Amino acid sequence: MPFSSARTHRVLKRRVAIWTALAFTPALHAQTAPVATLPAISVSGDTVTPTLLDHAATGTLLGLTPFETPASIDIISNEQLRARGATTVTDAITQAAGISAMRHPGNGGSSLSSRGFTDSNSVAQLYDGVRQYGGVGQTFIYDPWAVDRIEVLRGPASVLYGEGAIGGVVNVIPKKPTRGPIENELMTTLGTHDTQRFGFGSGGALDDKWSYRLDVSGNHTNSGISLGDSRDAAVTAALRLDVSPELNFTLTQAYAWQEPTRYFGTPLVDGTMDYGLAKQNYNVADSKIIYRDSRTELKAEWSPNAATTVRSRLYYIGSNRDYRDAENYAWTPAGQILRSGYTEIGHDREQTGMVTDASFDGHLFGLANKVAVGVELNRASLKHTNNSPYSGTSLVDPYDVDHGRFINVAGTTPRYRNTASQYALFAEDRLMLTSRWSVLGGLRYDHIDLKRRDLVADETAFRSTYTNVGWRLGTVYDVLPTLSVYGQYAQAADPIGSLLLLSPANKDYELSQGKQIEIGVKQTFWDNKGQWTLAAYHITKNNLVTRDPNDPALRIQVGEQSSRGLEATLGVELSPAWRVDLNAVALRARYDDFNESVGGVAVSRNGNVPTDVPERVANAWVSWKFAPQWTASAGVRYVGKRYADAANRLEMAGYTTTNLALQWEPRRDLSLALRAFNVFDRQYAETAYYNQTQWLVGEGRRVELSANYRF
Repeated sequence: MPFSSARTHRVLKRRVAIWTALAFTPALHAQTAPVATLPAISVSGDTVTPTLLDHAATGTLLGLTPFETPASIDIISNEQLRARGATTVTDAITQAAGISAMRHPGNGGSSLSSRGFTDSNSVAQLYDGVRQYGGVGQTFIYDPWAVDRIEVLRGPASVLYGEGAIGGVVNVIPKKPTRGPIENELMTTLGTHDTQRFGFGSGGALDDKWSYRLDVSGNHTNSGISLGDSRDAAVTAALRLDVSPELNFTLTQAYAWQEPTRYFGTPLVDGTMDYGLAKQNYNVADSKIIYRDSRTELKAEWSPNAATTVRSRLYYIGSNRDYRDAENYAWTPAGQILRSGYTEIGHDREQTGMVTDASFDGHLFGLANKVAVGVELNRASLKHTNNSPYSGTSLVDPYDVDHGRFINVAGTTPRYRNTASQYALFAEDRLMLTSRWSVLGGLRYDHIDLKRRDLVADETAFRSTYTNVGWRLGTVYDVLPTLSVYGQYAQAADPIGSLLLLSPANKDYELSQGKQIEIGVKQTFWDNKGQWTLAAYHITKNNLVTRDPNDPALRIQVGEQSSRGLEATLGVELSPAWRVDLNAVALRARYDDFNESVGGVAVSRNGNVPTDVPERVANAWVSWKFAPQWTASAGVRYVGKRYADAANRLEMAGYTTTNLALQWEPRRDLSLALRAFNVFDRQYAETAYYNQTQWLVGEGRRVELSANYRF
C-alpha cells in the first residue's frame, strides 16, 4: 500500500531525530587532532578465502578471530560469493555448514534451519550487526552484489543478540566506504527463464576526510510457472567522515523493493508429491506480494587510545508488506484442486533503536584481559491489517488452471497493533590465563514489554513482560600455534512464535529456554593454505507449546526438543591451480516431550524428528585454474530427508544439486562467467513450512551469462 503523507512525515521526523541525537554524543567533540591519511585498500581479482585468523564481527564483541573464539563461525567472503555465483544471499548462507533454507512467501523467503531449530524466532538474521526485532521474517533484500561478507555463528547466540537465536545467527555485512582511489564496477547478466540482472557499485575516498559507497542492483526472472515472475531493486548508500584517525562517523541509507513469485506450493496427491503438478501455480490472477523496506543508520566509532574502542549506532527500520493470495490448496477425490485461505494481509512495521558498546584492553590480576560492555534499546511496532477469518473456496482444474479472482468475504481492515519495547545490558570478558590458554565469558539481560492494541474494539488487548538472562562460558587452548581446542556452555532463549504477531491466547507463556554444550578443534596448516574444524554439540530447548493431554482443545507449555550433532569443515589450496572446500553435518534432532491433537485426541510425538529439519547436510566446492585467465568450478550440495509433519509420516526426500561455472578474465578490468545451476534438473521439495500437505518445490535448472567491468 502506498505511504500516506502523514506517515512519511512521521518517518522523516524520526530520521531527523536519529541524526540529531547522535550529533550530540560526547564522542563527537572528543577529538580535534589533525587528520591523517588512511592507507588505501588494494583490490585483486584473485579469490580470497577467509581463514580462521581473520577477524570476525559476529562471534564476540571483542574483535577476536574464529581461531580465538570458543564457537563455530563460518565467514563467506565477497570473493567467494562472486566465484560461486549465488544469486540470493539465502543461497550463499546455505553454503555454510549445517544451514538449510525454508523459503516461503510467508517468511519473506528468508527462514533458515540450523542445528535442529528453525525459522526466524530460532535462527536470527542481522544486517551489519542489527536485527529486525520481533521474529516476523526478513524481507529486506540481501542482494549478494552489495554484500562484503557473510558471517555465520552456529549455536545459541542470545548472549550477544538477545532472545531468538538458539539455533544460531547470520550476519550479512554490506560493502562499506573505504580509503583509496574511487573504483567503479558494472555487472550485467542474462539467462534462461527470462532472467536479467544488473548491478552498479562505486566507492572510494572523496578527500582526506570523506569516503563513500554506493551499490545499486535489480533482478528479474521467471520460475517457469504461471504467475511466476519475480523482480526486485535495491539501493544502498553510505557516507563516512573521518574526523581524525581516532574518530569516524558513517551514515547509511538503504531502500529495497521486491515482488517475489506468487507461489505457495504444490498440493500432495493422496499423500505423495506428483512433480507433474510442480509447474502449476494455483494462486489467483489478481494475487500480489510486495515488500518495501528501508534502513537508516548513523554510526560512530571512537578509539581514544590503542586499548579502548567505543561504538554507537542509531537506526530506523521500516518495512511494508502486502499479501493478497489464495494460499491453501488440496487435492480432492474428484481430481480437482480445492483452493481456500483467501488471505489479504498488510504489515506496517517500524523499528527505532540504539546500540552502544565499549571494549577495553588491559590486565586483571596481572593477566592480559579484554572486556566489553554495552547497552541496547529498541522499540518495534507492527500494524496488522487483514481479512480474517480468511474465508472463501473455489475449485480449479489441476492441469488447466483458471486462476480466477480473489474472494474477500470478511473485508480487509486494520485489526491490531503489537508494540515491543526492549532494553538489554550485556558484557563479555576474555582473560588470558597463559599465553596459550584463554577463558571467555558473556552475560546479557533482556527486558521486553509487549502491548497489543485491538484496533477494531479500540482497546488494549493485553500487556505482557518478558525477561531473560543469557550467558555463556568458554575456553580456548592452543595446543600448537596453529591448532586450538575449545569448549563452551551457553544458555539462551527463544520467544513463543513471533513477538510482533503474538496472539492473546499465547500472551501468558514464558520464553522458551535453551542450553548448549559444545566442544571443538580448529587448525590451520600449510602456511594458512589449509584449515579444518570439527565441532560436537548438544542443545535442549524447553517450554514448547503443546496440546493439553487432558483437553486437546487447549494448549500448555511443557514441551521439549533437543539436538546433538557433529560438524566438520575443510578448506585447502592444493596448489596454485586447485582449491577444495568441504563441509558436512550429521545431526540427531528429536521431540522429547511433544503432543499433537489428532481427531481431538492428544497423541505423543516423542522421539520424532521436528518438522523441516534435515539431519544430514553437506557442501563441496572445487575450483581449477586450468589456464592463466580461465577458472572452472563445481559445487555440489546435499540435503537429507525432512519430515513435513510431526508424526513423521510425510517424508520430503533428500536431494543433491550440482552447480557448474566457467570464468574468463581476458583483462584485469573485465571478467565473464557462464554458470549453470542444478544442472541435472533435480526435482525436490525444499520445505513444507506451514502446510504439511502442500510443499514448495525447489528451483529447476537454469543457465546465466554474466559480465563484470571495473573502471
